[in-house]
Amino acid sequence: MKRLLNRLLPKSMRSEAVIIPVVRLHGTIMPGGNQFRPSLSLASTAGVIEKAFAFTDAPAVAFSINSPGGSPVQSRLIYKRIRDLAAEKNKQVLMFVEDVAASGGYMIAVAGDEIIADPSSIVGSIGVISASFGFPELMKKIGVERRVYTAGQNKSVLDPFRPEKKDDIERLKALQLDVHQTFIDLVKERRGARLKDDPDLFTGLFWSGTRAIELGLIDRLGDMRSVLKERFGEKTQLRLITQPRGLFGRKLGVFGSRASLSAPDIAAAAASGLVDAAEERALWARFGL
Repeated sequence: MKRLLNRLLPKSMRSEAVIIPVVRLHGTIMPGGNQFRPSLSLASTAGVIEKAFAFTDAPAVAFSINSPGGSPVQSRLIYKRIRDLAAEKNKQVLMFVEDVAASGGYMIAVAGDEIIADPSSIVGSIGVISASFGFPELMKKIGVERRVYTAGQNKSVLDPFRPEKKDDIERLKALQLDVHQTFIDLVKERRGARLKDDPDLFTGLFWSGTRAIELGLIDRLGDMRSVLKERFGEKTQLRLITQPRGLFGRKLGVFGSRASLSAPDIAAAAASGLVDAAEERALWARFGL
């Protein structure tokens, strides 16, 4: 519609600016999330992603990504939504890495037809990790007895309050290998011949943006504004896409509004948020951030 109206105007009044919608995907990738701990998931990003691809006249959609990773499922769901919409709307997808696109963050980045990063960006970490704590000796010291009742012999696998079992570890490793292979296949499918034959590529290592070009993990170095103006002209305008806002200016939730929380809900969310915050902090800390 905008293009049609533009043609109807006198040439001197026509806008020559190309508008590129921009979506920020910043944060750890986790299901759920709340006011106390926002995170990236399909539920939290689907609205802005679809809104960006709805720009009929835009030749491309740009994504600013800054994530140390998190849930492999949510990462792949976000990746797939971007690729599905790119094919449906016939749009080019450009991914711009800021500080880090690692693990699940890199999985989302490969949804781009091109990946652009800063020379000092951290890229890669194509692997799978699980981490927890074990407390069996602490339980003995404080005189607490662990009581677990299950129907099914494997329902208490990897119980942190009991000593590790070899069979449990082997099951977890097998699961990780399946998820890792899915990740590897996705990267190979998207990056293809651009990937270099390097034995460390899929070991979970990560590299600077400069080294990532040599390995074929990204396509070029640069920043969003400069690259987009170079490609689409000096008059190119970047349009940041945000969550829709309600009648009183508050950002709407997934279902259009946010229900008010009771005091117990707030306390529970805050307590859960402390644990999640520690996990989130650990993800960023792996990359010195």
